[in-house]
Amino acid sequence: MLTALSTALSALDGQSTAIDVVGNNLANLNTVGYKANSAVFYDLMSQSIGDAKTQVGMGIGTPLTRRIFSQGHTQSSTGPLDVAIQGDGFMVVKNSDNATMYTRSGNLTTDANGTLRTATGEYVQGWSAINGQLSTTGAIGNITVPQGSLKAPVATQNMSISANLDATSPVVAAGAESATNVSFSTSMEVYDSLGASHLVTLDFWNNGSGSWKWQGSVPAGDVSGSPIVGGGTLAFDSTGTLVAPLPSAPPAINIAGLTDSASNMAMNFNLYNGTTPLLTQYNQISAPSGNLQDGSPSAKLTSVSIGDGGVILAHYSDDQQVAMGQLAMANFVNPDSLLAVGNNNYAVTGATSNASIGVPGSGGRGQILGGNLESSTVDIATEFTNLMVYQRSYEANAKVVTSADQINQDTINLIR
Repeated sequence: MLTALSTALSALDGQSTAIDVVGNNLANLNTVGYKANSAVFYDLMSQSIGDAKTQVGMGIGTPLTRRIFSQGHTQSSTGPLDVAIQGDGFMVVKNSDNATMYTRSGNLTTDANGTLRTATGEYVQGWSAINGQLSTTGAIGNITVPQGSLKAPVATQNMSISANLDATSPVVAAGAESATNVSFSTSMEVYDSLGASHLVTLDFWNNGSGSWKWQGSVPAGDVSGSPIVGGGTLAFDSTGTLVAPLPSAPPAINIAGLTDSASNMAMNFNLYNGTTPLLTQYNQISAPSGNLQDGSPSAKLTSVSIGDGGVILAHYSDDQQVAMGQLAMANFVNPDSLLAVGNNNYAVTGATSNASIGVPGSGGRGQILGGNLESSTVDIATEFTNLMVYQRSYEANAKVVTSADQINQDTINLIR
């Protein structure tokens, strides 16, 4: 009877632990990124009585717990810094003691200094842009999100137009070109080193036989000297295809002596997209179809968000997006060996493999989805079923305890 009593007591302890596991799962039903835990039962060594053919079990040991890192449902979120991991892996974080931990909880935020943190205050690790350049080859560290900053202007270095020059336009004799007999004219905006815009006007004259002269100018008030900033000749063959200048020798447009004290501008007037001419000479009205330039004015930071792939994007008032950081991601061969340490974080144990840290979507690591959150993997129906099973098991073993105790009392009364 003592064996029955101790066996039943071990079962009571085991079922109690399992109920604690279920209770914790249900408590975290709405915890972002939470992974459900399960109780794993195992029996104790049996006792042989008489001979090896008679064995009596000694009950169960304290149940082991196993965390199942299955994929939780991802749902869209309105938080610009919210992310969800789809697939294997964890975000890397550090607590106030500089201890490295791992999490799948993606409701991120920033502190007063703009440092990216989890909702519970851990520092999110990754790579930050240095001097506007983002590299993911170095060591990871805290990520600082820019706040209220201005994006520096970028002076135009390359400009191009796409246009057709009418092959039937009146011929202007070489040397007789003037502002009054321009065959075709178009303009485009470029930016200097201070972010000020300047309108470059391009005039074209048909000299006949596929030859055209062009000239670039800016408003006289923009420069202290001559407003003429470039010029040259163009040559087309009998099919209207540009043949000179060659793609390897784009004409230059130089704007010097800017009255706003900006640096002198030296721009390439690119006439080709690779080797495909951007200018044609067909029997159609002269007209532009587009223009491009690589400069931009200064712009105000309007918002920061995390996009797909874990890229931290700064959004500016000129509708440009600049990558300011990249979230790091870690993967493990045996993630079920990680130890839950609270705040949705996990720490490595002696049985955990080395963390493989890199960019999301590479090396077997999952992907990061911006504007999403991963739901808890707790299934309420499964947990309620487990709860009823453990409760019934507890009641059954409690009955064994009372029965064994009653039998012991009856045995003692026989002696009396």
